[in-house]
Amino acid sequence: MTEDLTGPPWATDWTKSAAEYRDSLPTTVRDQIIDAVTELKCSRHPYRDDHLDTAKVNIEPVRSTQPRGAHLLYFDRGRGWLRYVFTPRVAEPQIVIETLFWQ
Repeated sequence: MTEDLTGPPWATDWTKSAAEYRDSLPTTVRDQIIDAVTELKCSRHPYRDDHLDTAKVNIEPVRSTQPRGAHLLYFDRGRGWLRYVFTPRVAEPQIVIETLFWQ
């Protein structure tokens, strides 16, 4: 089923707490987050790292036993990460960013 999806760019939404935390960070960090999420939105599949600029971002599943579950997207050389899930609906596939962290 996931091969029949509409394709990138994927719709993206943020949970309220992740969006509030993102908005509280310095501008340079927010710009890096925007770049990282743009890489993810434009990837062929949000759970695979092919066609991603791995110098900027990398992804991995939160639990190896759930490869289609939540994933982590690392950015800023691993100083920050965000946890997201991908909902592969046929009409409008969507990435939901649940948690954001930056140190």
